[in-house]
Amino acid sequence: MKNNLTKDANPTKKITIAALMAALALIFSYIEVLIPFNIGIPGIKLGLANIVVIIALYYLGEIYALNINLIRILIAGLLFNGFFGAVYSLAGALLSLLVMILLKKTGVFSLVGVSIAAGVIHNLGQLLVAAFLVSNIKVFVYFPVLIISGVISGAVIGILSHLIIKKLPNTL
Repeated sequence: MKNNLTKDANPTKKITIAALMAALALIFSYIEVLIPFNIGIPGIKLGLANIVVIIALYYLGEIYALNINLIRILIAGLLFNGFFGAVYSLAGALLSLLVMILLKKTGVFSLVGVSIAAGVIHNLGQLLVAAFLVSNIKVFVYFPVLIISGVISGAVIGILSHLIIKKLPNTL
């Protein structure tokens, strides 16, 4: 799947779209705060804002996806999650975005496959921060549960993102 906006697209349009996408990602983060998704396992979220990040990656490119993700995490951290929530989110988001970029560039993985990998790697990034903060690697006992949740949420987010991208215009 190629970027739908070409490199010669009007930069003002791309920035405007990126700003709207950052706002939408922040709204999705807020919705997740309002609607508790509790299946009895702490720390598991669907990650609705990742729909916007994946669409940005495939539609606008890597730099825009990174900036949208950073803006959303920083503002959501200030408004909803607090400092440590932002640190966990930032670690997971940066690591998962790096993996998404690398897997997308291979051309081997579908958008859904890229999203599933990102879901698992996001959880790994958060566990790495947790292990560092508590100075204990025993937190990785929880990783098998997070792998399962990452695969499920990554698949849902990937499918939704794919359906949305199919509806977007090729040019703006």
